[in-house]
Amino acid sequence: MTQPAGATGFPIPGTGRVIVAVPAPGPGEGRWVGAPSAAVDPDGGFVVAYRVRLVDQRGAATVVARSADGERLTTVATLDKGRFGAMSMERPAVVRTPEGTWRLYVCCATPQSKHWWIDVLEADDPEGLGDAEARTVFPGDELTGVKDPVIRVWEGRWHAWICCHPLDEVDEEDRMTTAYATSTDGLDWVWHGTSLAGRPGAWDARGARVTAVLADGRATYDGRATKEENFSERTGLARRTGPDGTLVPEGDGPVADVRYLDVVPLPEGGYRLWYEAPLPDGSHELRTELAG
Repeated sequence: MTQPAGATGFPIPGTGRVIVAVPAPGPGEGRWVGAPSAAVDPDGGFVVAYRVRLVDQRGAATVVARSADGERLTTVATLDKGRFGAMSMERPAVVRTPEGTWRLYVCCATPQSKHWWIDVLEADDPEGLGDAEARTVFPGDELTGVKDPVIRVWEGRWHAWICCHPLDEVDEEDRMTTAYATSTDGLDWVWHGTSLAGRPGAWDARGARVTAVLADGRATYDGRATKEENFSERTGLARRTGPDGTLVPEGDGPVADVRYLDVVPLPEGGYRLWYEAPLPDGSHELRTELAG
């Protein structure tokens, strides 16, 4: 049973004034824009990174944009998948470091494979990310593809929740769990095992992908019950249970029929949300809204 929006006090999509930040890149299945990550810009406004996917150019590019109000985005850098030798790209993570530089973690698909890896780029400003040198920080391995990073920096310590896809069974690679890692610099990471996994017989049985974690331990994740629901994940709630990054689901169902939700606390209070929302024709658009 789906929980009513706002019942938990968490900022849930659909409870505020919804704005289309970036429209779908075309009508029909496989034409998607979304998988957003956002950060407050200390100079004012926000920096938002997101993925554009075209049906004939799977995971075509990662886009970095600035926005004064969180709603109107101005592109400042575009990173094509060809630059990384990737077959596809998915959700990035944009982070401002404690030193004041900007980092963009991008996830890339290995050609002719179900494997994924994650690179990081760093620049003095978001515009510079378009030409910054890439360094692999989460390579994955022959048994695991890694993608869709959620990166947070709290009190000088770096935290990462990474979506992991097991590659041990052919045609079953859509299964997903989330692993937790920490770092002192955001470059060299120590893994701490599985943070969140789906529950047999539940709406998230096929997999659980963390999408946002707040400093107070509240979190959101994408889940689905079956293989056939791949690309149609819904948002559920979770909570951090200890210092090891472990999360436990909250409630008995999803709270919104959207995916890749990012939640950014605002300096003046409240939150701004960005997420990928499906349309009736199978395309996806990037939406944003304010929440109390």
